[in-house]
Amino acid sequence: MSERKKIYLCLAHMSEAGLEQKYINEAFETNWVVPLGPNVDGFEKALEDFVNENGRLSKRVVALSSGTAAVHLGLVAAGVKAGDEVLVQSFTFCASTHPVTYLGATPVMIDSEPDTWNIDPDLLEEAIRDRIAKTGRQPAAIVPVALYGMPYRIDRIMEIANRYGIPVVEDAAEGFGSRYQGQVLGTFGLNGVLSFNGNKMITTSGGGALITADDAAWREVMMYATQYRESYPYYQHEKIGYNYRMSNICAGIGRGQMSVLESHLAHHRHVQQLYEQLFADVPGIEVHAQPAGGAFDSNYWLTAITLDPDLRVKGQENAYKTMVTEAVGGVAGVIHTARSVVTDCQPNDNVEALRVALDKADIESRPVWKPMHKQPVYASVPAYVNGVSEAIFKVGMCLPTGPCVSDDDVRYIVDVIKSTIES
Repeated sequence: MSERKKIYLCLAHMSEAGLEQKYINEAFETNWVVPLGPNVDGFEKALEDFVNENGRLSKRVVALSSGTAAVHLGLVAAGVKAGDEVLVQSFTFCASTHPVTYLGATPVMIDSEPDTWNIDPDLLEEAIRDRIAKTGRQPAAIVPVALYGMPYRIDRIMEIANRYGIPVVEDAAEGFGSRYQGQVLGTFGLNGVLSFNGNKMITTSGGGALITADDAAWREVMMYATQYRESYPYYQHEKIGYNYRMSNICAGIGRGQMSVLESHLAHHRHVQQLYEQLFADVPGIEVHAQPAGGAFDSNYWLTAITLDPDLRVKGQENAYKTMVTEAVGGVAGVIHTARSVVTDCQPNDNVEALRVALDKADIESRPVWKPMHKQPVYASVPAYVNGVSEAIFKVGMCLPTGPCVSDDDVRYIVDVIKSTIES
C-alpha cells in the first residue's frame, strides 16, 4: 500500500492552542508533580461544569488514575461488599466487571437489547426477581454500560432500580458527552464513571473520574481515593483506602483537552454519519446507529458495523489459521500466548478475514467486545442471556472514528472494505 499513514481506531488529538503543554509546564515549574494540585482542581472544575450543564445539576467529580478505578470506587460508594451480587451488562469491556471481583462480590451478567446493544431492561428485572428468589437477597448494585458511546435506556433502568431500592453505577467510560433525553450520561444514577484513556473522547494519557451526587458523597470518595487517612498528625487508617488519585501532570493534559471536547464530539458524529452514507448501498454491511425518536444522543466513540454471515470476504478461507502475536485493536498492550488459535465463541470467518485485510492496508480495526458471560474467567457466574450480545459478537466490527480520522480516511476505509468483498 505505499505512502499512507496508519489509521488507528481512535487516538487522542491535542488542542490547537497547545494548552496541554502549557499546563504541564506550569506543573513542573511550580513543582506540582504529585497526585493533587492546581491542574487536578481545574480539571475537576471543568468536568463539573460540563456534566452539570451550566448549573442545571449539582454533581461533584473526583479525578482518578483510571476508569477502572472509578468503577471500583463507584461500587465501594454504593456499599458493595464481599458476598454481594452486582448486576452488570455482559456486553462490555472487562473493566466494568473486574472491579466487582476486587471487592469479593459476584458479577451477574445481563444480556443486551438488539437496538442499543446495551443492557436489556426486561432481562434486568427478570434477573432481579430471580436472584431474590434464589438467594433471599437483592443485588447490591446495577452497572449499565454505554457501549461504544450509545446511551442505555436509563429511564427504564432507574425506574426498575428505584422500585427495588438498588443503586446504579453508570459506566459511561465510552460515553463521555453522550446524552439521554438531553441529560449527560453518568448523572442519572448514584454515580457515574468516565474514562480518559488514550483512545477516549478526550485523554489524560491514562485516567478516569467518578461523578458523585453531592459534596458529602464527593468527600467520601475522595477519602477512599487517597488511602482513607484520619485527621491525626500521623497516619491512622480506620477504613481500607486506595491510591487512585489522578496526577497533576495528567490532569494538565485533561485541562487542555476540555477545550477540544465539543469539537471531538462533533467530529465523531460527523464520521459516523459519513460511514452511514458510504455504506448505505453496500449489501451485507450495516452500520450500528442510535434508535430514532430523539431521546438518544450518542457520542459515537467508535463506529461499529455488522457483517451478514453470508458475506464472502477475500481470504476468508485463511481465517484463524495463524496465532495472533500482538494486541488487536489497541496501540499498546501485552497479551498472553493463547493455547489455541480458536475458541468456542469467536467472530465469524468473514469478520476475521476483513480485520486481516484492513490491517494489511494499515487500517486498525477490531471485533466488538466479547460478552463477559462467554469469557472463561466468568464461566461460573450467573448469567441471564437472550443471545443478542453473542450474536452481535460473531458479526460485529469497530472501525476508526477518532479525531485523527479524516473524511478521506473514511472513504479509503470504505473503499478497502468494498474491494475485499467477493461479488
